[in-house]
Amino acid sequence: MTTPLPLDEQLCFSLYAATIAINRTYKPMLDRMGITYPQFLVLLTLSEAEEGLTIGAIAERLALEPSTITPLAKRMEAAGLVSRLRNPDDERQVRVQLTDAGRARWAETGCLAPTIVARSGMTPERLVALNAEVTALRRALAEAFA
Repeated sequence: MTTPLPLDEQLCFSLYAATIAINRTYKPMLDRMGITYPQFLVLLTLSEAEEGLTIGAIAERLALEPSTITPLAKRMEAAGLVSRLRNPDDERQVRVQLTDAGRARWAETGCLAPTIVARSGMTPERLVALNAEVTALRRALAEAFA
């Protein structure tokens, strides 16, 4: 039987703790913008799609359940950040698009990445390389379940 690694040597804990640290770094800026981290992720996802995306496509992109995205999109619509339109050919599908206010809010989030660079003391190149490694790990683990 192998002995488990100490907590600080566990990759899962390091990734978890890093996520918490990033969220704590982003939180004051997101609070000033009046959005949550999950809303930030939806804005980011929608900013990549000119024609908007269905609730299901947003959920898939963020590795979440559609039932998590639906109330989030409703709150964002109430805040004027997105519009939600039912597909006339399939009433079950809801397409979400950024509004002008949503695009403006997205533009405000440009300050987030430089803050991580500044607070981490890491170069942008090192953070890009780290992200590539974490992305490769995420994809490899996701493929194991496919």
